[in-house]
Amino acid sequence: MNHQTLSLEGIPCMLWGEPSNRAYLYVHGQGGCKEEAERFAAIAARHGWQVLSLDLPGHGARTAEADHFDPWHAAPELSAIMRYMRTHFDRAALYASSIGAYFSMLALADQPLEHCLFVSPVLDMRRLIANMMAWACVTEERLEREQRIPTDFGQTLSWQYNQYAVAHPITRWSIPTHILYAGQDTLTERCVVDRFVSQFHAQLTVMEDGEHWFHTPEQLRVLDSWAEAVLAMYR
Repeated sequence: MNHQTLSLEGIPCMLWGEPSNRAYLYVHGQGGCKEEAERFAAIAARHGWQVLSLDLPGHGARTAEADHFDPWHAAPELSAIMRYMRTHFDRAALYASSIGAYFSMLALADQPLEHCLFVSPVLDMRRLIANMMAWACVTEERLEREQRIPTDFGQTLSWQYNQYAVAHPITRWSIPTHILYAGQDTLTERCVVDRFVSQFHAQLTVMEDGEHWFHTPEQLRVLDSWAEAVLAMYR
């Protein structure tokens, strides 16, 4: 697909699609990269939108920055990218996956986004950290004492991250939001999604037998159909 590579504020980015006055900011989740936006960009292009994607710290071309994959580094970067979008496009929207949605809500709550699409979003980081601590049998006292504790499920628990999540709950989000949620999501519980939907008047679509990571042919078919349907609302 047609694209160009950019460096914005030193952040590796890609701009997908034919020139347009409107664009989505695409924010990937853990393990993602700017190149993965191509699938969504192909759908967006059919509806007249470009897509601007970036590598978050520790991902894509930024693997050396793994220690900066946290909200206090990622959120200011997203704010910087949005400043660029506001000067180059008349209309801006957001597509974010997993923890990318959490970073985006921290950074962009006050931005003039037209709407957003969230896929398997992390909506309550404090609760997720508490769940991971329970899975690893780690108490708050131990985490405060040791500061960082690796787990056998691949995540490192961090006292600094825990304290940040406590101090920065998501309490404001007025942007019209469409959520695609998987019934088998082990990171964000259904009750968390339902509470967010009720609090912020979001539109929820559930794939009951889906997983947090939409990756099988059937899951991707549902993802694509959902994105097509949402974009058709915003021509």
